[in-house]
Amino acid sequence: MKSIIRRLQNKELEMLIYFRDFCEKHNLKFYLCGGGLIGAIRHKGFIPWDDDLDVFMPREDYERLAVLWKKYADTKRYKYCRTDKNVNYHDAGASIRDENTTFINRHSVNEDICHGLALEIMPIDGCPRGKFNRMLQLFYAMVFALFNVQRLPDNKGKLFRKIASLVYSVIPNKSVRYFIWKFAEKQMMRYKWDKVDEVTELIGSLKGMKLRHPKSDFEEVVYVSFEGERIPLMKGYDRYLRLIWGDYMKLPPEKDRKAKHDAVFIDMDKS
Repeated sequence: MKSIIRRLQNKELEMLIYFRDFCEKHNLKFYLCGGGLIGAIRHKGFIPWDDDLDVFMPREDYERLAVLWKKYADTKRYKYCRTDKNVNYHDAGASIRDENTTFINRHSVNEDICHGLALEIMPIDGCPRGKFNRMLQLFYAMVFALFNVQRLPDNKGKLFRKIASLVYSVIPNKSVRYFIWKFAEKQMMRYKWDKVDEVTELIGSLKGMKLRHPKSDFEEVVYVSFEGERIPLMKGYDRYLRLIWGDYMKLPPEKDRKAKHDAVFIDMDKS
């Protein structure tokens, strides 16, 4: 198992380096997040049992990436993937996937999509000041998550899972679901980066969605060593990590030291 995880990590690192170089060339800002962020600080690289990497991007850069990648990246090697009207990846964010590998998640086992190993990308959005507007933004974010991902959520609690099951049964039509999630997405991302003082992550866990962060924490990057490579983090990474995980330098119990993805098939040599 350790050898498989290390091979996954090596492939993820190759993708991260290519992605970093691409973003620097095209003036796009990103930062490691999730387990990769903890790993960068605590282990100077991957958490030993982690099998993936995630990055944040300011919304404007996140949207620009979709256009620039298709024009200038090596798309035969790394494909930009994001749910649209015709293809559903059952993930709310975008990803860059290695076309020369196979990593099939259980939630997508029946989908005719690119099943390559993924570098996951999530936007950071502007957060409104007023309580009402913030509640409305969170409402639209939940609606977006429901109708974009179109699978029962693993990280938003039992109540949300029950609500999702009910909504899917009431609105089974894919075209209607698409219309709803596109409208909700437009509403939740309407607070522009240069007009706000706080930012938020609207894609991911329920806990993360509810948090607000000073924009200043995300306006600048700091570079750290990650597996011997210079990789950017958000300037306010310490405050962010403590808010999400508390004492993030402390190792979790042994029973929790396992990869989070539920893969049904992995092949690091073939598409």
